[in-house]
Amino acid sequence: MAGTDLLPVGPKRPRRPVTLVKPPRATPVRESRLRASARRLDAATPPTRDRATDALRAFAILGVVLGHWLVTALVADGGTLRTVSPLRYQPWLAPVSWVFQTLAVFFLVGGHVATNSWASAQARGIAYRGWLHARMSRLLTPVAALLGLWTAVSLTLLLTGADFDTIHTLLNLALSPLWFLLVFAGLTAATPLVARMNPLWPLAVVLHVDLIRFGLGGPAWPGWINVAAGWLVPYTLGAAWTRGELTRRAGLVLVIGGVVATAGLVTLAGYPASMVGVPGAGVSNLNPPTLAAVTFGLAQCGLALLLREPLRRLMRRPAAWAAVALVNLSAMTVFLWHQTALMAVTALGLTVGRLPGLHTVPSELSWLPLRVVWLPVFGLALAVCWAAFHGYERGGHTRGGGAGLRRHSRVLRVRRRPETVDDGMARHA
Repeated sequence: MAGTDLLPVGPKRPRRPVTLVKPPRATPVRESRLRASARRLDAATPPTRDRATDALRAFAILGVVLGHWLVTALVADGGTLRTVSPLRYQPWLAPVSWVFQTLAVFFLVGGHVATNSWASAQARGIAYRGWLHARMSRLLTPVAALLGLWTAVSLTLLLTGADFDTIHTLLNLALSPLWFLLVFAGLTAATPLVARMNPLWPLAVVLHVDLIRFGLGGPAWPGWINVAAGWLVPYTLGAAWTRGELTRRAGLVLVIGGVVATAGLVTLAGYPASMVGVPGAGVSNLNPPTLAAVTFGLAQCGLALLLREPLRRLMRRPAAWAAVALVNLSAMTVFLWHQTALMAVTALGLTVGRLPGLHTVPSELSWLPLRVVWLPVFGLALAVCWAAFHGYERGGHTRGGGAGLRRHSRVLRVRRRPETVDDGMARHA
């Protein structure tokens, strides 16, 4: 052991500190990709774009879809399908229609965007014909797929001996969105004429038509004048928005005046409380639009104007903006096919049996919560329709009179250039 004293003794080497490396937090791949896509979309959106306008349009579309799914029931009666509404059996559900009947907001946004687009086209030297061709193509091209499918379905049902009343019911539901598109297309074509129209003019027309129909006991046919005049009211409000005339104070006036006028018409003048049509009812507020529907729409438009600033703040969040952008880029597909999705689920359900909330008469209080349970199933069916037919909405490049406007869009693929987001969103103006 003495030999150990001869070993060289030097300074001790310091020990290396032991660093504990924390494992990376596990993040689902799908979630991270969605967040990255939302951030890219947010960054690619032009800063001049008014995201509140897109948010209002998205809410209006979703309101119409959810409203139809909640108040439209296909009841199996023997070998026939017929349409019924819970509002007929449970009138106290009328407030549901106040929440989901959002067409006035859609026309408000449509008038605002169309007049803005027309002013931009004039500034760039685009002729009316080219401007109108581009907008009509975006609006009407997706209709071809709907008409083609239901033509084939109708012929198949006829050849297989299906009940004619059932076929009529299905076609009536499937094609019901087209009346809205026809009115919207007509107002779009008239944009240069109504861009500076005061909304009080069409409102006065609606007032006098209802005075003839209900006050003087006149015929019912003048009511169809209100199909154009009634929706022209929010459309021209949208034009006033473009001109910068709709301030927050104007929004407050519209909300208060619209609520007071609608309440007076319902309680004192005998207008229906429901703001949607009820099968079997003597008077419908929507088909054709009545003065009560128009004043109710004024209140909705006022509320939409008041929500612009809160929505702009909300849309600064990438996730919220990505959701709104996706709805806008799929607006026509969602609107055209949501009734088909409802009917597809109803038909498939019949293969199992009469299912509560789907095939049963909506005469009991329990029907509404049961119908709410079916909403995700309708949404899944609509997603299938979207996957099959969204390509018709995306379209391709316009030619000829389109003056270089683009019809395709890539919501989450923004690697080429930011303008593709704006061009794509413009398709649903």
